[in-house]
Amino acid sequence: MRIARFTTGEDPMYGIVQEKDGQDMVYGITGDPLYTEIRPTGTIVSLEDVRLLAPVIPRSKVVCVGRNYAAHAAEFGEEVPEQALFFLKPNTAVVGPGDPVTIPEYSRELSLEAELAVVIKRMTRNVAPADVADSILGYTCANDLTARDTQREEQQWFRAKAFDTSCPIGPWVETDLDPSALAIGSSVDGERAQDGTTADMVRSVADLIAEISTVVTLLPGDVILTGTPAGVRTVEAGSSIDITIEGIGTLTNPVVRR
Repeated sequence: MRIARFTTGEDPMYGIVQEKDGQDMVYGITGDPLYTEIRPTGTIVSLEDVRLLAPVIPRSKVVCVGRNYAAHAAEFGEEVPEQALFFLKPNTAVVGPGDPVTIPEYSRELSLEAELAVVIKRMTRNVAPADVADSILGYTCANDLTARDTQREEQQWFRAKAFDTSCPIGPWVETDLDPSALAIGSSVDGERAQDGTTADMVRSVADLIAEISTVVTLLPGDVILTGTPAGVRTVEAGSSIDITIEGIGTLTNPVVRR
């Protein structure tokens, strides 16, 4: 099931994206699927006639994982850390499909990072890897945009990773997906940048969420970014970034300068 958040020009609402007679349609549902039973509202509209929004706005946080693909760590001359490398993005970093991502005024080197994102559906603390599936609503595409020049200058990565618009997600949340071996990649203005597979993750989705849950309580709507494959590259104002993950779809965002 594909859960989208969208608008037709009025208040945002949630819907289920399904194909009908060869055309993708959005079927409106009541309330927020994180908290209420999914019930149709009777609204049915063509996908091409709606504006998709970020499928979820995290209630508290986006937890990100660094160097979870060995080849990506190697392209920056780094080793895979013995202990998982975690950092946070605020919910103000989150934007949706088609929303512009803004190069911070203090950066001259914005870099894309295609990532599989996991959406949490229930309060989760000290969960075992075998039980993680019960805490997952579904998966979406994410772009962990990074001010790379700033990252080299700081240890905490706050300015490099947490700036507004640094975390596009979408186009929807796919609830029926095995994340263990999905093709994942990115392109800029149609030119391929990254071409990887989630099978190359050093730590699996289940292991990551289990470990994160020993540090912080995960809340409904929280998002986990699981790392990026090799091939990251810088992007310039005026370009367009595509993040594509098998079984989910493509997230597209234009790049602008503040």
